[in-house]
Parts: sequence; structure tokens; C-alpha cells
Amino acid sequence: MAIDWNEDIVITELSDEPALSDELSSLHQQMSGLKKTPHLVLNFAGVSYINSSNLAQLLRLRKLLAERARILKLCSVCDEIWSVFMLTGLDKVFRFAPDPLTALAGIQLEDTGGKK
Repeated sequence: MAIDWNEDIVITELSDEPALSDELSSLHQQMSGLKKTPHLVLNFAGVSYINSSNLAQLLRLRKLLAERARILKLCSVCDEIWSVFMLTGLDKVFRFAPDPLTALAGIQLEDTGGKK
């Protein structure tokens, strides 16, 4: 799991199972321990399968970030995983972007959009 840090935004490259569960768990622990939580982009380009446990981990991570008024975006989601999000209704819960650069741009626009 490669993590690119910035002051305000973290991009994480996720892997397929069995590493995915560990990566999501580690991310939650890291984000919980930070005083200033960054926005988070999860790049699913390396993920071809997602299970119910992974979905639960994503929901916990989303809840943590929402409580801290931070944005979570998922990007580069393949068709197989996208169908899981649609079937479970989670396509309406999470924010998506086609690629990491679009996700970054979207977060920057949303983050500065409310500030004057």
C-alpha cells in the first residue's frame, strides 16, 4: 500500500485481497490517530474483488472522515466492483472519481468552495 502524503490530501493505492483488508484496517488506525485528518482518495486500480468485510471497513472509514468533516473519494473502480456498489446501494453513499487526478481536483474544489 503506497501512500502519498500532502498536508490536506492522502492518496492510497490499494491492492487485492488478502492485502486489502489489512490496508483498510491500517488506514483506519492511522486516520484515527491523527490530530489533523486529511481528505482521503482510495485508488482501486489494483483491486478486482471486494467482499462484505471490505465494504464494512470502507463504511467505518467514511464515518470517521465524515465526523471530522473530511472527504473520502474512491477512484479507478473496475466494473466488477462498481456493480457491487450499485447492488448494495453504496454507489449513493460514497463519492467516486474516474481516476486519482480527477479525485484530487474534485476534493480541492469542494474544500475551497465553502471558504471565503
